[in-house]
Amino acid sequence: MVVALCVWSGNATVQAEFRGAWVASVHNIDWPSKPGLPAATQQAQLRAILDRAAELKLNAILLQVRPASDALYQSSKEPWSQFLSGRQGVSPGYDPLEFAIREAHARGIELHVWLNPFRAATSAGASLAPNHVAKKHPEWVRRVGNQLWVDPGEPAARAYVLEVIADIVRRYDIDGVHIDDYFYPYPLKPGQATFPDDASWERHGAKSGLSRPDWRRENINDFVRSMYRTVKGTKSRVRVGISPFGIWRPGVPATTEAQLDAYGQLFADSRKWLAEGWCDYLAPQLYWGIRPAKQSFPVLLDWWRAQSRGKDVWPGIATDRIGAARPAQEIVDQIALTRRGTNSPGHIHWSMKSLMRNQGGVADLLRAGPYAEAAKPGR
Repeated sequence: MVVALCVWSGNATVQAEFRGAWVASVHNIDWPSKPGLPAATQQAQLRAILDRAAELKLNAILLQVRPASDALYQSSKEPWSQFLSGRQGVSPGYDPLEFAIREAHARGIELHVWLNPFRAATSAGASLAPNHVAKKHPEWVRRVGNQLWVDPGEPAARAYVLEVIADIVRRYDIDGVHIDDYFYPYPLKPGQATFPDDASWERHGAKSGLSRPDWRRENINDFVRSMYRTVKGTKSRVRVGISPFGIWRPGVPATTEAQLDAYGQLFADSRKWLAEGWCDYLAPQLYWGIRPAKQSFPVLLDWWRAQSRGKDVWPGIATDRIGAARPAQEIVDQIALTRRGTNSPGHIHWSMKSLMRNQGGVADLLRAGPYAEAAKPGR
């Protein structure tokens, strides 16, 4: 598909472009600013975020509503998040997701729910509500360092997460479902790829005919494939997005190096998901600069788009890394690169906080340049 271009006010601007930003609730990175705030304060902060998004002509917000098997929405399946009230299971006094959807749509902004499928707790010592998955199904949960993790090797656990997602899609007027780069957990040390799944391997993996790494990858493949079918079967208009680590494997493409092998250590075959069409858009986290010879933003972007088979590739860009070594103009230049070629243009800022504080003057540059005119949120 060739994306039509038109000229408005002297700026070459795409007619359709996904302009998103992540709003993280885990550890109160973006919103709310701290746990335990009154409902009115939380709502005012979220309105301010959406007002800034509208002012900049963003057209999508990716709101983290399930950071750790918890809920920033009214749920009969999982407890209220501690990042809202300060204590897991305690209601904030309103439904933040319902509020976010209403306020976003009033500003012409899409609201995509961002979920972490398998993280159970950011701290193994956290006080968990009685209806938390680690309490209800301890047989599914593994400790990794200081975190708790739902084992993707347990078929019943994968089915549980899919039902949580389907419940959100059924009950809320969302525009998208989005997951990021947490599948099997990141290694605690470089080069480490261990996960305490002996029990699930013995029950389910050893008889599969697959090697243990291939079995782990197939667990994630099964989840991603099933998630796409579940969302589309529940409400077909809802888009499914995935934001994996930005390098599929070290050495692919040839100039690329990385300490992490997402395929071999996170067991995430994101190239396969794109090729198989198990998402509507892929947002690889391309958090590197344009000019380094190795992790090069345009080289990686072109590689991912070559794998897309018609699916949209809307990269994550590291707006939060603006500083002395990376001026705000770099972000503007990266957006220009996403507008090249035949792929539907788009990008997602990590994260909204950088746009709220106008880090390095980036909001000013965006207003004057690539966001001078509005755009529809992708095709």
